[in-house]
Amino acid sequence: MLAPMPSNAGAKSVTGFRGFVRAESPLVISLATAAIFFVTGSRLVENIAHPFWLLVIFLWLFVAVLWSAISVVRHADCLAIKCGEPYGTLVLTLAAISIEVMMVSTAMLHGANNPTLARDAMFAVIMIALNGLVGLSLLLGGLRHREQHYNLQGTNSYLNVIMTLAVLGLVLPNFTTSTSGPTLSGEQQIFLAVMSIALYGIFLLIQTMRHRQYFVETKHAAAAEIGHHQLRMRSTAFHAVMLFLYLIAVVLLAEKFAIPLDNGIERFGMPQALGGAIIAALVLAPEALSAIGATLGNQLQRSVNILLGSVLATIGLTIPAILTIGLITKRSVALGVEGGNLPLLVLTLAVSLVTFASGRTNVLQGCIHLLLFGVFLLLIFFP
Repeated sequence: MLAPMPSNAGAKSVTGFRGFVRAESPLVISLATAAIFFVTGSRLVENIAHPFWLLVIFLWLFVAVLWSAISVVRHADCLAIKCGEPYGTLVLTLAAISIEVMMVSTAMLHGANNPTLARDAMFAVIMIALNGLVGLSLLLGGLRHREQHYNLQGTNSYLNVIMTLAVLGLVLPNFTTSTSGPTLSGEQQIFLAVMSIALYGIFLLIQTMRHRQYFVETKHAAAAEIGHHQLRMRSTAFHAVMLFLYLIAVVLLAEKFAIPLDNGIERFGMPQALGGAIIAALVLAPEALSAIGATLGNQLQRSVNILLGSVLATIGLTIPAILTIGLITKRSVALGVEGGNLPLLVLTLAVSLVTFASGRTNVLQGCIHLLLFGVFLLLIFFP
């Protein structure tokens, strides 16, 4: 007689299925949440008469989007391990920034009551990443390791492109005369969109092919991998498919999340810039965990790749996306940073250039970036 192998195989299959459901429960919950809000139409998200109910809906969708976004980064991180550096952080960055592009696009298409949302989101990503997260990473890394080292050529390449796109996209519109206000003419928008994509594409070629060595750990950095033992590795195809499915879930949820976000800001009289900051926080939360963990493990180069890569991808991809939407839908897109945020942006870029000018970092530099982040938070509520 044959041994009862099918029962054992069946048990393993059930166990494997249960493990899969347990690990990927965020996908099930996110898709179920999206289904509930799409079936009920606009009745749930458009109800602004009751502030408590509006707050509940906002928090429900916020948690669902954040959970899905973290799962996107989890599978992107698995692909990163399989691909190696700098492809790993590139996959992580593009996956996370694609979420921001989707959320900003859906928010723009929802209504015209917040025309500066895209600009506020991009500015918030720059402030949170270059000041908040870089400052926290340098502070914690300096406290644990005193000094940390990174690849100077790669960091300079990041900052060079970031400064160019940030000034052309977020500063120049304030000084053009073809249109009034912090906007660009149609011809200027087309040029900026094409130029942003082209420059970002050239940077990717430098990062992944011609000068890949600029973006890997220096000889001073620790060789240990950070947090990889906590990830459950599967095939490359599995992680790629799951990454795609989670991105779909984020898109569906983001379309609904944009409505209570806009309504909540109006209902409670909050600053318009707060909407952009909330979107930026959602986008950067998963990457923040990866970057800080890498810094604590003395892998500052990986942290730099994640944080500076996020800022670069945000500017290089979001600007063309929102300008394209504006041209197609005939919506006015405000890009220029105004008020106290304008000198804060210029100061942030200058301080970042000084911070990453020597190949070594310490606690003082982290404190300076955190101070600038505090100014950013202050200007949201007291401009």
